[in-house]
Amino acid sequence: MSARRELPDSPYLAAVAGRRPSRTPVWFMRQAGRSLPEYRELRAQHSMLAACFDPELVCEITLQPVRRHRVDAAILFSDIVVPLRGAGVDLDIVPDVGPVIADPVRSAADVAALKPLDPQQVTAVAAAVSLLVDALGEVPLIGFAGAPFTMASYLVEGGPSRTHARTKAMMLADPDSWHELMTRLTDLTIAFLTVQLDHGVDAIQLFDSWAGTLCLADYRRFVAPHSARVFATLAEREVPMTHFGVQTGELLGAMAAAGASVVGVDWRTSLTDAAARVGPGTALQGNLDPAVLLAGWPVVQRAAQDVVADGRAAVVAGASGHVFNLGHGVLPETDPGVLTDLVSLVHSL
Repeated sequence: MSARRELPDSPYLAAVAGRRPSRTPVWFMRQAGRSLPEYRELRAQHSMLAACFDPELVCEITLQPVRRHRVDAAILFSDIVVPLRGAGVDLDIVPDVGPVIADPVRSAADVAALKPLDPQQVTAVAAAVSLLVDALGEVPLIGFAGAPFTMASYLVEGGPSRTHARTKAMMLADPDSWHELMTRLTDLTIAFLTVQLDHGVDAIQLFDSWAGTLCLADYRRFVAPHSARVFATLAEREVPMTHFGVQTGELLGAMAAAGASVVGVDWRTSLTDAAARVGPGTALQGNLDPAVLLAGWPVVQRAAQDVVADGRAAVVAGASGHVFNLGHGVLPETDPGVLTDLVSLVHSL
């Protein structure tokens, strides 16, 4: 187990811990990815899954946006389905489609056949984290995992879905099998994040990308207890923990109650409204609309200034801190020069 790094000058770690940062920290979800020509050059030679299981590639891809944009945090390059692959699930990440599961999970027998994570199958991830901790210097590294519900949706649907109809049907019609599935996926998520923490990540983020498809009552009954167990189990590690989902404005209070120290907010909800929903003492992350980055610099500049002002107002309203980010991931067609200029702008405000 790696000793936790001391990074007293990190604006990111200060903001998420409720301290006053030297500047508004900024990083971007999907900052390592298709917006960068250096990433596309590497990916032309390697599939997505192959890249996720190559320590040197993971390290290089994670570092690319830190070098180019001077962001205040790196996030481990990975994919939501990596721990599923580490548990023996037959899957692939198909270009322009996403994760595709060979044998979807749709019955109690399918759930019973799921295996726990084999740490030996994710040694590449552990090695990549160790490489990054050495390479990043004073820049913190955020660990990454998909939340149990989002992994469940891929398993049940067999791939990406617009409606998540099969997932909801299983959840509502067979709650016993559903909770058993979520229990197993919670164990998987905890194990995957523990590998990353053991090798030195400075913070973690749990992506519940599809939780926003649920109403609040169903989220509280079928999802929140399992996400809460992830945070409760890892709380003893004493690292900042972020909880993020898309279209989760109505769920923000329940997501905060699950135990994360930071809640990510997409662009549909203002940060001041989010502060009221999550209650005092929780930091917020967000929430520039990624599409704004395609609208020209004057629009980007005004929108970024508004987000920073909204973040400051949210802190006055009770949020313990604000990390500037997008409300979702960087779009592939984004000009990387705009991202670099945006980081400089946020740092200057």
